Amino acid sequence: MGKVEDLVIYVNSGMDNPKNQYASYVIAFAAKQAGVPTVTVFYGPNGVEVTKKGNLATLAIPDEVKTLIAGQFEGLKPEDLPDNLEQLAMFEKDELGVNIYSCGTFNVIDGFATSIDDKTNIEDFVTPVKVPDAVGVALNADKILWL
Repeated sequence: MGKVEDLVIYVNSGMDNPKNQYASYVIAFAAKQAGVPTVTVFYGPNGVEVTKKGNLATLAIPDEVKTLIAGQFEGLKPEDLPDNLEQLAMFEKDELGVNIYSCGTFNVIDGFATSIDDKTNIEDFVTPVKVPDAVGVALNADKILWL
């Protein structure tokens, strides 16, 4: 297989598996550092609860973890890293161009959205998508990592 052009990190676990949440954003960061042009963090049916406003902010990045992660990337210092995953997600979306999607259908089924486009209770940096678009994200990917 050639160079990956389109990577999807499919997160189908919730707040009960915080390591998967940390891993998704570290992998997204590493993929962008490796030159993957399109990187998407996609929250599937069992992961959409993570997209509720404030949930990612509860997942702190302790100083010792910042030191551990920064030590694995050339030029990255622990103080460059944010204090929680909400801040990291916003940085990755705004500065690195990482797409962050959730399955809007399950936002509604889980009861924190009234329609697929309702972002009232969803983080501003997350784009809820319809089922055909969610399928398209997967079908267009060169590589999908499951968390």
